[in-house]
Amino acid sequence: MKRRDILQAGVATVALSSAGAPLSVSADDAATNSSPLTKTDPNLIQSIDAIFGEHMDAELAGDLDKTLATMSENPHIVNVASMIGGEGTDGVRTFYTNRLIGQFFPPDVKFETVSRTYSPERLVDELIISFTHTTEMDHILPGVKPTGKYAEVAFVVIVGIKDGKVSYEHIHWDQGNLLVQIGLINPEGLPLTGAGAVAKLRDPSLPDPFFNES
Repeated sequence: MKRRDILQAGVATVALSSAGAPLSVSADDAATNSSPLTKTDPNLIQSIDAIFGEHMDAELAGDLDKTLATMSENPHIVNVASMIGGEGTDGVRTFYTNRLIGQFFPPDVKFETVSRTYSPERLVDELIISFTHTTEMDHILPGVKPTGKYAEVAFVVIVGIKDGKVSYEHIHWDQGNLLVQIGLINPEGLPLTGAGAVAKLRDPSLPDPFFNES
């Protein structure tokens, strides 16, 4: 599975404002042509898509040397909720070798793009990742054995771009609601909604479960 194939399901139209500030448009807005943006920079979009696409293709293929070749001289990766990652080429290599290759995501994983934001220095992906927890995932769920539970989780991935290569990845996700869905947290009495969080992201018109407000 290639990154560019993953993104086909939700293609977002993105442009830069006249001041050069990055703006994002959701896939829904792009589909309905309701975006207020008028200036596009297809060269920037294509360039960053190509840089990150090559990186993700290598990562998904488990090709460590090719993955590192797509990264800058002093990269870093931070999986924020678990604090797992690596700094510098050696640290990133160790992270990929010990914690990612062979356990990136379970085989049935699906990536659903919500929005994508561009600037010359970074790419921000908002997405939903769905999977059945059938394999160990040390970078996301360290020390947790497979539960066989299905989960849908909101992620935000911030990718630094420097000299045509990936300089860093900061990966944020909804750990609390992931733990609810795989049965490690009882949400009773807690401000957690499990799969409801992703349902709300897909359909903002859904009522919240805590307050009866119109």
